Amino acid sequence: MLYIVGGLSGHVKQTLHGGLQVLFEALKSTTMAPFAIRRPPAMTQPAPSPFRVAVIGGGPAGLMAAEVLAAGGAQVDVYDAMASVGRKFLLAGRGGMNITHSEPAAQFVRRYGARQQQVARWLGEFDADAVRAWIHGLGIETFVGSSGRVFPRDMKAAPLLRAWLQRLREAGVRFHMRHRWLGWQDGRLRIATPEGERLVEADATLLALGGASWARLGSDGAWAPLLAARGVEVAPLAPANCGFDTGWSEHFSSRHAGEPLLTVAAGVRDDDGAIAWRKGQFVVTQTGVEGSLVYALSAPLRDAIARDGSATLWLDLAPDHAAERVMDEVTRPRGARSMSSHLQSRLGIKGVKAGLLRECLARDAYADPALLAQAIKALPVTLLRPRPIDEAISSAGGVRFEALAPCSAMLKDVPGVFVAGEMVDWEAPTGGYLLTACFASGRAAAHGVLAWLAARRG
Repeated sequence: MLYIVGGLSGHVKQTLHGGLQVLFEALKSTTMAPFAIRRPPAMTQPAPSPFRVAVIGGGPAGLMAAEVLAAGGAQVDVYDAMASVGRKFLLAGRGGMNITHSEPAAQFVRRYGARQQQVARWLGEFDADAVRAWIHGLGIETFVGSSGRVFPRDMKAAPLLRAWLQRLREAGVRFHMRHRWLGWQDGRLRIATPEGERLVEADATLLALGGASWARLGSDGAWAPLLAARGVEVAPLAPANCGFDTGWSEHFSSRHAGEPLLTVAAGVRDDDGAIAWRKGQFVVTQTGVEGSLVYALSAPLRDAIARDGSATLWLDLAPDHAAERVMDEVTRPRGARSMSSHLQSRLGIKGVKAGLLRECLARDAYADPALLAQAIKALPVTLLRPRPIDEAISSAGGVRFEALAPCSAMLKDVPGVFVAGEMVDWEAPTGGYLLTACFASGRAAAHGVLAWLAARRG
């Protein structure tokens, strides 16, 4: 423009120059002015893609881990060998869905026996109160029963599971049913599907495959040799919360199999010879004993059988009467009445209780009132073996805590692989303790996964 202006006459140049000056001033006063100095926008970094985490197992621990992982921004894929998730969870709810327990925390954590210190770390993040709050968040009300156990208001597991799965799907969790984990190949997961085997890549893997009880519901323990082959230390899987065989006589079992003992106490002698009695109920079976009172004592009984070849279950058939009262009643003159009639009239001992005295005492001991009175308060029942693991409510054994990285659920020998739930080496009695620890371990393992992935990306 200056070149053209330079070739014009003075008058024209003055006129044109004045017009350009007016135009320039107008441009400066308008909103168009900033465009003359606008710079190209700075390049922005694309958001990092979400980590992909494979959760193997759709039980309580696996589903809880999936929830935490999805909330942490991971893309979560849940693989389960069964046609639907939560099979064992639903079965547990058939008799009333016992979610957790309301007893004080110190007493609660002692239920985990030799592994209470390790389980306490899980519960420190997600305890019984947190379990109830979490269930309430799903729209399910709970109540505390007379025993201190906590149940959903309707006593059912299915509504809780449905609400939970809806939450997980809304969070983006993807479910792959009839997909069985077979191990690894070239760093990828081998998965058997209805369409054939395929390899799956994941940034991290969380195994929550359960123990080895109730194989038909998915907990078959098939994972144990796969981990052992990678150098992971796995304690042998054993039945927990199980019944026991006793070797009843045909005479006794034919008359009393299926009969419950409703008012009884039981115990196991400790190393000092003392018996810690606990009241409850159990059932005489064709081959032995089953029921909640037996399950509560199953760990020391099972361990005694493994160590000594048999174990003694001590029974108090009259737990509401002091030993002195029992002795007075048994030794009271009975005239022409039989001893069985005498025991029924004075102590209410009849039916299966009377049968147990006959079954477990020698004839001369039964005939001796003093020995009989002692046996009523401490009757020894010899147990020969636990029932098969597939019949047990849960299992003991599994991945040892010593095989895990310190304060972590990651396997030392397989980086990027985490474990949770019943496949870890801990056990607990029934009463909500099993489920609470499964929930808590799933959350703890998921937090470990997120921290490990963040550190790697860091």
